Amino acid sequence: MAQRIKLGLIGCLLCFVLLAAGGGSIGGYAQSHDAAGARAAFLEAYKVFAHPRCVNCHPAGDAPLQGDDGHPHAFRVRRGEDGRGVFAAKCSNCHQTQNQSGEHAAPGAPYPPEDREHLSEPRWHLPSSATPLTFEKRSPAQLCRQLLNRKQNGGLAPEQLVHHVSHDPLVLWGWNPGGGRSTPPLSHEDFVQKIREWVEKGCACPK
Repeated sequence: MAQRIKLGLIGCLLCFVLLAAGGGSIGGYAQSHDAAGARAAFLEAYKVFAHPRCVNCHPAGDAPLQGDDGHPHAFRVRRGEDGRGVFAAKCSNCHQTQNQSGEHAAPGAPYPPEDREHLSEPRWHLPSSATPLTFEKRSPAQLCRQLLNRKQNGGLAPEQLVHHVSHDPLVLWGWNPGGGRSTPPLSHEDFVQKIREWVEKGCACPK
């Protein structure tokens, strides 16, 4: 028993040394603890977070925004507890599983393929009122800290955030918004790479 305890303590010490030396990982992502590189990567990714395709569904208030100028959504739509609207004014009244045809027509997105229970249902919504995950008017430092706070980001660990921006249909919609809408300044591939790079280099936030 004493020998096992001694070996366990040695193992813990070795783990600590590896982490301190930069050999740690986040969910399988090897970390280099390159703070300057992580900050630079996040600042590039921030260009996407700050774009109207993202900000409009991550507003500072309880109503979604519209257009590249971020004007209030028509019909006085509100977030609601689950982010899908209130009373009869539900997001799914207009937003379906795909973009509607025509200039400025209602956009749409499906659930991820792995969610077979809701596969045929539209997934257009804001974050819930419990975790609104605001992008609007957030500085790079503020947004970075928010994305790392699992009480504010919907419970996502850094590696889950990488998966989210890589595969979630709502995120992917930003690069296929239809209706004459603009797209973010980075390609989706470059955006994902910058988020992955930020995580791999230790998730340091801009100052």
